[in-house]
Amino acid sequence: MAYHIDADKVTLEDLLVRIKETDLVPSRVLLLEGIDDNFSNLKMNGIFTLADFRKFVKYSKNIVPLAEKTHINAEYLTLLRREVEGYFPKSFSLSEFIWLNKNEIAKLENIGYKNTALLYEALETSSKREELINSSFLDKDFIDEISSLVDLTRIQWVSPIVARMLFDAGYKSVKSVAEANYEELYKLFEKVNDANKYFKGKIGLRDVKRLIKAALYVL
Repeated sequence: MAYHIDADKVTLEDLLVRIKETDLVPSRVLLLEGIDDNFSNLKMNGIFTLADFRKFVKYSKNIVPLAEKTHINAEYLTLLRREVEGYFPKSFSLSEFIWLNKNEIAKLENIGYKNTALLYEALETSSKREELINSSFLDKDFIDEISSLVDLTRIQWVSPIVARMLFDAGYKSVKSVAEANYEELYKLFEKVNDANKYFKGKIGLRDVKRLIKAALYVL
């Protein structure tokens, strides 16, 4: 399994369903207006998968021509592009996991694993983890922890700090987050944040629901 979802396997219909089922943040609610007609127009113009759409709007200069071709408002396409790109979280530098052993982080960086995307593929299976531990003299407990943290950063909105909160709350994989009870996770988030002061504010119950929903799409 790759760090990101396979855009070629996500049909435009899959994308339509995801957006409709998502509790969109206020700035994205406009995506629901005329969504069926807009997606139908995209299909009629040769866009059948998530990968197709990303290819068409890879550069912002391509949005206006696509809008003219599909008769979809350029602002709508721009908003859709922002929503879609959120499904592909950026990779994080391993140095952002500032609470982990710096010497162990340096060992990984020295052999080319400088970010979460690169490291995820190297740690994807237990056999790969064992091979990396033996070949690079890495601490097993460290590898087990960073494997979990890297996996969690594959979820939309999950930064290294949020991954740490999830880990501390007992959620150590994408699968465990996807299967979580949102009220229980919300309470544990509050408890972890109160104890460690990771955020000044609070993560809302609605945000936790969105997080769990996002995790489901990564499986």
